[in-house]
Amino acid sequence: MSTQTKSLRTMSRRDLLKGATTAVGAFVCGAGYVTGQNAAWATEMDALKPETFATLVQMARDIYPHDQVGDEYYVAAVKGYDKPEEVDAITAGIDALNDRAREMKGQEYADLGWERDRVDVLRSMEEEAFFQRIRGGLVTGLYNQKAVWPIFGYEGESFSKGGYINRGFDDISWIG
Repeated sequence: MSTQTKSLRTMSRRDLLKGATTAVGAFVCGAGYVTGQNAAWATEMDALKPETFATLVQMARDIYPHDQVGDEYYVAAVKGYDKPEEVDAITAGIDALNDRAREMKGQEYADLGWERDRVDVLRSMEEEAFFQRIRGGLVTGLYNQKAVWPIFGYEGESFSKGGYINRGFDDISWIG
């Protein structure tokens, strides 16, 4: 067995994934895309700066946290803010968020490693218009994605199928 073959066989899956992620991340970042932490998602930016959009995605995940929901759904939920007419308002809101995070925790919002610290910052801003705008937009932006519905066990509307009465309205196993 050659040395090259042997080294490939001894490479762990984790090493392979780390190497592939690094290579893809380098390509994607160089092509005008932004990637999330640990390269869990990537998207091309139209108007917002990559760091502004990444912070917006983290904010969305912290407002409505669902471990079982992938980052790509949060990206889709906030992608509507990546428009030229939204840049000033979103940038100002993220700047205010970062200012508050630095004031409270000594770091920018996205750099806070603990969810609890980020939530503290968000709670301090929850009455402000920017927070309310993003939170309100997420209600439809995140939960109206049909691809997310099965994750929560929602089968979709039932009217077109005769309603829920004859379709097991009482068979929800997670209600006690």
